[in-house]
Amino acid sequence: MPEQKSLALAPSEAKALFSDLQVFPVLTLAVSGGPDSTALMLLAARWRDSLRTKPKLIAVTIDHGLRKESRDEAAAVARLARKLNISHCTVRWNSRKPSTGVQEKARAARYRLLGEAARKAGAAHVLTAHTLDDQAETVLIRMSRGSGLTGLSAMARTAPLPPDGKSTIVLVRPLLDIAKSRLIATLDVAKIPYADDPSNRNPRFTRARLRGLMGALAAEGLDANRLAQLARRLKRAEGAIEAAVDRAMDDMAVELAPPGSLSIETRRFAELPGEIALRLLGRAVARAGDEGPVELGKLEALKYALDCARMASEGRFRRTLAGALVTLTERQLIVERAPARGRGALTNRRHERASQAKTR
Repeated sequence: MPEQKSLALAPSEAKALFSDLQVFPVLTLAVSGGPDSTALMLLAARWRDSLRTKPKLIAVTIDHGLRKESRDEAAAVARLARKLNISHCTVRWNSRKPSTGVQEKARAARYRLLGEAARKAGAAHVLTAHTLDDQAETVLIRMSRGSGLTGLSAMARTAPLPPDGKSTIVLVRPLLDIAKSRLIATLDVAKIPYADDPSNRNPRFTRARLRGLMGALAAEGLDANRLAQLARRLKRAEGAIEAAVDRAMDDMAVELAPPGSLSIETRRFAELPGEIALRLLGRAVARAGDEGPVELGKLEALKYALDCARMASEGRFRRTLAGALVTLTERQLIVERAPARGRGALTNRRHERASQAKTR
């Protein structure tokens, strides 16, 4: 127990975790009943009790109905919430359960239901219990999938929940710099029990398999702290690069009709550093297209093809990506909405716009 007491979070630490949230009157807590989210609820209650003006805390448990124990775990969260003077509700995922991609679809459903619960409660924020360990695992997962700088920056403390056409809900991760072991020690010292979800160790799931490697990686110096430090440093570099892309967009991109179409001078685009040019192209494609986010690998392939066409002086080069049509001429790079499939040749109007852009 002395070791647990030394690891447990002190009241001053807990207060610092939530200090930027005290101006909000209502906060929603995502609490599954596991150690991380149970600690989140305990620490949030202690922080609230230390304030003169106290926000209303509402714990929300999403019961996915994937394990027979989930109903009892939700009831245990409700009992603890009452002891801590926190409102609680359980929301069940009643949709038909998928046969594949269960974790991904359950995650999407969880965030959707949390957003709905927050709006119903009049809250603009949902607090989750992502930890330093989760951040490290996220870095490893994204490394294994070949993510770029943006992906390797991993999770941010705040991020918008996926939009659904309603008011924006902000996701907040107060515990992102706290190791899971410290949260467990905090609960042990307070003699508060928590649930154990065996799926967290199921080797069927990527995160569980990578979690099993963390001990061996730590022995080589690549522990959770080092991986999270990498994410922070990449996040810092990401901010600098995005600022440079902002400047390039403001300085180089010329808007064409219809809205969303852009023209960039070929010579100036070619002079940009590779990463800035790639991101500028990605923004233009995302803006003009209508097929959602642009995959990094496909964007890199397009940029490579553009570079090859420009150096070979092939004349006009055209390619589509994510619903956008990219045209390269000697003088202009034009990105616009691609014609509908099966519509045949480009209309005269598109040819006219390309000709106009060449004279800009």
